[in-house]
Amino acid sequence: MKDHYGQLISSLAGENEKKIVLLVLDGIGDTNNDGKGTALQMASTPNMDKLATRSATGLAHPVGPGITPGSGPGHLGLFGYDPLIYQIGRGVLSALGIEFPLEKGDVAARLNFCTMDKDGKVTDRRAGRISTEKNRELIEKIHNGIDIQDAEVFLNTESEHRALLVLRGEGLKADAGDTDPQETGKEPLDPTRPPFENSRTAKIVKTLFNQVREILQDEHPANMLLSRGFAQLPDWPSFEERYKLRPAAVAGHPMYRGIARLLGMEVFAEPVKPREILEDTLKALNTYTFVFSHFKDPDKKGEDGSIEGKIEAIEAMDEALPLLTDRNPDVLIITGDHSSPAPLKSHSWHPVPVLLNAPATRGPYQGSFDEVQCLKGELGMIKAMEIMTLAMAHAGKLQKFGA
Repeated sequence: MKDHYGQLISSLAGENEKKIVLLVLDGIGDTNNDGKGTALQMASTPNMDKLATRSATGLAHPVGPGITPGSGPGHLGLFGYDPLIYQIGRGVLSALGIEFPLEKGDVAARLNFCTMDKDGKVTDRRAGRISTEKNRELIEKIHNGIDIQDAEVFLNTESEHRALLVLRGEGLKADAGDTDPQETGKEPLDPTRPPFENSRTAKIVKTLFNQVREILQDEHPANMLLSRGFAQLPDWPSFEERYKLRPAAVAGHPMYRGIARLLGMEVFAEPVKPREILEDTLKALNTYTFVFSHFKDPDKKGEDGSIEGKIEAIEAMDEALPLLTDRNPDVLIITGDHSSPAPLKSHSWHPVPVLLNAPATRGPYQGSFDEVQCLKGELGMIKAMEIMTLAMAHAGKLQKFGA
């Protein structure tokens, strides 16, 4: 598939010194929580609400109606890369996120430590979110115990229950099936299931995981690994090439640093708390013309099923927000990469709220920043991949199209 839209934007992009900030509240979208309202509706967000009274608002589909996106497609859409064209497995993003020296031809996969019962069924896909230190201990134990002849195997800790697998060898392809069943009560999937039954990579993965199961059998709660997102490095146009911007990322979690690095953004800082995220965003604005700032907690709390935790995370960012708004960047976008409703404990297909604060908006302006009110705003319902185009236009960075 040719990216005609991306090529158009690239041909129209021009340079000036106006600054764009994209603040992503991961997993911010929600459902109505049994009639109580969304997390944004229930949260006290005076600063976001005030901003909404002078901003263009709307809702955005990360991929399309009814499509539940992973974090990769969700962010690629926000960066203006059509997620139906630019597809990449989670493994490459994890590798780049922890600065693993990935080489062309390497096959990378994202791993989760999980808990399995005596019947071999997954009871917790995240092993109780074990500590990063425990993760490192288990990775070392696995490394010392495996014996794989057909490829070089690299296992690295990412954070908490998350880890990285990289296979290196001649002629390997990213053609192994994910083993993560994506729900509890089921056995891990077979990486050699059709259409991967003749894949050399899949057979290596199966041998590896059989050994891992033996090595971790006496551990608890992390007694197995699950894999997903087998991928190899792609050759894509960089963010700077596409938009003529000097981009930087402020992201505390490896996955999101990986997405940024994949597109050629420099990782400026790695904070995780709202105040530090915004302070580092302000520092980055002194040098860069585009700053992507990422806040993980709303997604994390939503996936844990904690609506109270999600509300607290939103309120913490709102309390810190004046640090950024007092600086008055030329264009400020606040949105999410996907929805993570607490009742579902997972990503969902629901569109996410979008706020664009910039010159030359026209309303109608809303009195609060939430999913219901945003839909009444100027932007209406859009695709996430159109957000960057709007930001560029409001920053005066797009030339006229045609005669």
